[in-house]
Amino acid sequence: MTALENPARRADGPGRPPRRVPFPVVDEVSRHCRQEQEPETVHIEVHLPGTPDPERLRTAFGEALRRHPRILVREARGPWYRRRYEWELTDGPDVEVVAFPAPERDALKRARERSLRDAPPLTASPPIRLEVVADPEGEHGATVLFLTINHTALDGPACLRVLATAAELYGGRDNAPAAPPTRAPVPADASRAPEQRAGGAGSPWAAPARVAHGTPETAPGNGMLVVELPVPRRPKGAPYTVNDQLMVATALMIAHWNREHGAKPKPLRITMPVDDRPRDMSMPIGNGTRLVEVPFAAPELLPRGSGGGAGGPEELRPEEILELLRRTSDRTRALKALSRPQLGHGAALLTAPVVPVALRAALTRGLRRAAAPWTSTTLLSNIGRVPYALDFGDAGAATAVWFSAPARMPRGLTVTTASTAGRLHLALRWSRTLLGHGDGARLRDLFEHYLHATQDLHPTTEGGGS
Repeated sequence: MTALENPARRADGPGRPPRRVPFPVVDEVSRHCRQEQEPETVHIEVHLPGTPDPERLRTAFGEALRRHPRILVREARGPWYRRRYEWELTDGPDVEVVAFPAPERDALKRARERSLRDAPPLTASPPIRLEVVADPEGEHGATVLFLTINHTALDGPACLRVLATAAELYGGRDNAPAAPPTRAPVPADASRAPEQRAGGAGSPWAAPARVAHGTPETAPGNGMLVVELPVPRRPKGAPYTVNDQLMVATALMIAHWNREHGAKPKPLRITMPVDDRPRDMSMPIGNGTRLVEVPFAAPELLPRGSGGGAGGPEELRPEEILELLRRTSDRTRALKALSRPQLGHGAALLTAPVVPVALRAALTRGLRRAAAPWTSTTLLSNIGRVPYALDFGDAGAATAVWFSAPARMPRGLTVTTASTAGRLHLALRWSRTLLGHGDGARLRDLFEHYLHATQDLHPTTEGGGS
């Protein structure tokens, strides 16, 4: 059982050293592979119509941290020959977590750049930062809460749970999570096991397509683009979900982009985080998602009769998109039903504490480089409907929530979506060694185009579901 599933308690009594918690598998692998050029940060921005009071917000957020004590951790020191990395659980923050930066030109742009560039250190508890930034683009008094998370310690949904607790403490209003949307039942394919239904798109040993290089920038790090779109329409009772529409739009976006850049059609694999944790106060805090890979064969992303050349037809017909949605739905259902470790059995073996952690770190980094050609094409993280109102009382409830996930090479591109107030909030994040801002804008246009193409495929009434 991981530390996330069974968090340790602090030592009782004054003067006693903090209790220590071994790094779970996800934390250890992330710690092994960290690098300064492309920090592993998760960025969350929450748009509010008003401005929270600084002292009340600091008090509420500090109390929220104490109510979710697993977030109050720092990396413990240890000798090189130790068998594990460990977290120390602290009684409170080591540093001031909430900051109110002075107003400046391009304030939101600068805050996003800091969120992608400056990871909170693991040596100070907690490994997160909250900045409250005046929104020059919004109405008078509008603000944006920027949460920056060191992904080695925590993931986005866990920190959003803590922020929801802070909102409830600040505003005194209910921020209990809404019930998740239900997925329409479909008959199971009893003739095939879940593992077989999860595949069906070529050999898992074949190296997947890479996102074609665009016009990289000279500075290292990540770039990002955020955009607000309508939540895609979905016929009521359709066998696929909005998540499947987003998955298909992502696959078609990359296939189109690669054709434009002369890349030979190859199978795609898209990493999809699956999060089974409850969203209430009992939600385990840490890195709690497991990663699965959704495969797409190269011919699936081309119109029938197309040779795949740059000058050939590029648009799938509606009936082809509908069939692709149905196949994708079957795969995502099967993958979610599989029981497997968070990063697979190989990662669990790599992190077994049989040799000093420094030796395991060197081995893990070497294997990561060797396995780079087989790394998935991209990652799509769909948070779905944000389950909390994030109501900060006099500062108002959230009108928009964006997330973004790290985009280190060899993937070099991640797609993250969430929906609030009936709007879809899309973040495209990329490695600057792969793409530039103009490339991000082109990918945004392609994503929007293909997401629209997944709609209106049935002459029936509309429905929801993420």
